[in-house]
Amino acid sequence: MAKVIEDWARERPELDTSPLEVLARLHRSFLRYSTGLTESIERHGLSVAGFDVLTALRRAGEPYRLTAGQLADSGLVSSAGVTLRIDRLEKDGLIVRERDTEDRRVVYSRLTEKGLATVDTAFAEHLDNESRMLGGLSPSERRQLARLLRKLEISILAADEGRAGAAE
Repeated sequence: MAKVIEDWARERPELDTSPLEVLARLHRSFLRYSTGLTESIERHGLSVAGFDVLTALRRAGEPYRLTAGQLADSGLVSSAGVTLRIDRLEKDGLIVRERDTEDRRVVYSRLTEKGLATVDTAFAEHLDNESRMLGGLSPSERRQLARLLRKLEISILAADEGRAGAAE
């Protein structure tokens, strides 16, 4: 990455290439992280999208069930693909659909025993993988990086809002 930054600074000295030092490295790190995440999850017969649904259900606590709307609101699952993801997970025996006993219009997706065992195993492996990736950082550095990434996230969201406002 240092070579890329150096090349741009040489070829376009009038440009401030300092954002590359952060965002290009962040992008490359994300691509490697994403590859590792996908490989880890696929070993359990899951897609990343399916894993997100299962982890949302697991985080909900017993009886490990949520409606499609609640899954969409969980933050990791987009509303557009919830039904397709639920269909696939149900077909694989990882979740079942259940109607609410009080209001039959409400349908829950609930983890099966197989789904609970799968998500618990896959999530533990996922955390081990993430710990391995962060192995070069001390606990203090991890906390500092988490704070800085949160600050970067806020900055990016503000920049997006500014761009959206300018387009109107």
